[in-house]
Amino acid sequence: MSNDAEVGMKDVELNEVDPERQPMTAGNGDAGSALAVTNGIVKVKIAEEQESKFTGLSKEELLKVAGTPGWVRARWVLLILFWLGWLGMLAGAIAIIVQAPRCKPLPEMNWWDFGPLYQIGDVEAFVGPSGLEGLEAKVGSLGQLKVKGLIVGPIHVSTADQPGSLNLTEITPSVGNLSDLEAVISTAHKKGISVVLDLTPNYKGSEPWFSNTSVTNVAEKVKVATDYWLTKGVDGILLYGVDRVATVVPSIWTSIREIVSNHTKEEKKKVLIGVTSATSPGEVKKLLNSTGVDLLLSDALVHKYGSQIDSVVETLYSPNGTRLAWNLGHRVRGHTASIMSSVNVKIAQLLLLTLPGTPIFNYGDEIGLKDESTLSPVMIWDTSDTNETKKTEVEERKSLRTFFETVSGLRGKERSLLHGDYVPLYRNATGLAYLRAWDQSERYVAAFNWSPNDPVTLKLEHEMLPEKATVVVDTKQGKVAPDQSMNLAQLGPGATTSCFA
Repeated sequence: MSNDAEVGMKDVELNEVDPERQPMTAGNGDAGSALAVTNGIVKVKIAEEQESKFTGLSKEELLKVAGTPGWVRARWVLLILFWLGWLGMLAGAIAIIVQAPRCKPLPEMNWWDFGPLYQIGDVEAFVGPSGLEGLEAKVGSLGQLKVKGLIVGPIHVSTADQPGSLNLTEITPSVGNLSDLEAVISTAHKKGISVVLDLTPNYKGSEPWFSNTSVTNVAEKVKVATDYWLTKGVDGILLYGVDRVATVVPSIWTSIREIVSNHTKEEKKKVLIGVTSATSPGEVKKLLNSTGVDLLLSDALVHKYGSQIDSVVETLYSPNGTRLAWNLGHRVRGHTASIMSSVNVKIAQLLLLTLPGTPIFNYGDEIGLKDESTLSPVMIWDTSDTNETKKTEVEERKSLRTFFETVSGLRGKERSLLHGDYVPLYRNATGLAYLRAWDQSERYVAAFNWSPNDPVTLKLEHEMLPEKATVVVDTKQGKVAPDQSMNLAQLGPGATTSCFA
């Protein structure tokens, strides 16, 4: 069979099998039309079926399914797992709390425990003839030292050794008036600084309470004046010679203490500060108990070094006591730079600011002010002197003040230095090292050498000490870089007086 015959047969078969492909003509038997379309495809458009949408189960269907035994068991399993997980986490939290070391309770802290006090015995020497008005203008500068209290005066009317002229409630006109003092108090309070008034009666004479025969009458005046000034807004009273008045007229002294206590508010306690010339730590401790003052200034640290200082601190220190006050100079004794003329002043600053208790500084101690012809030298404020002969002095004063600000700021924010335990580490005639530590806070080691020409190696060993510590401050800047790591087990001889963290 030929190829043409095969093609023809296929066309016939296709036409027979697929009648829908037959040509549609206008009339039956139209040969021309049949020949026009003998084979092809006809497209037929079918209407699209509507898409079915999932609408989920109805409420009735859900309720029906939820009630089946399988879903009931699944819900109970999930609920039990949830509560078991919650109880497990609760038990774990309780176990962590129980096993974790408990924080040591904080001791009772008063405002004078949070930073140093700054004594301004002679207001005119401190700020010049502007007196209290000038003092108000300097409060901001004193705030940079991070001091928490100013001890002002005495500024009341008094004639040397003449009790009849004493007027404890009147301010000496050359210093200012009541309004000026109230302005100082207001400005200081805004800066977080308290103001204590020195009410020592015979501050211009030889004996703070005049003669023995006048102590009773003078003490009565002090009692009245104490109530008066506390009413005016001062935060405390300071008195020299407290050992004498407490012994001669104990009943009046008790009344003075009660007045201070009665003026205390819940948010801020009033302070009673006493000053004694006692140097024996045993005697100072006895006076602390017998006078009942909140703080007691003494000469217990004057001209003492190394192991002598450690002996004083250990005699007076009590972990539960907050009544320690440390000072080297004051209004009657003089300035630290003159008392410790052979020692770097920074050593004195570091010592007072790292011992447990309240450090008290005489005005100008932060810049190394020295007593020359008077115990009330004029305060040096200008640090811009370009005279080459004085340039070294100016730079030294700046360095001392910067060091003071640094250590004072550190003390005010670190719990170990605020109220931490005092742990002796090393002591000899000229060397001393101790640790200040509080619970889980940063620990600090203070190491001193009062004889820079005689280097000493400190072997610091204690269970609370790490192998190495980081230098925070150093009295000889440049010799030991801050943040330098030091081996505490073999400290020195290159190390100078420093504080380590």
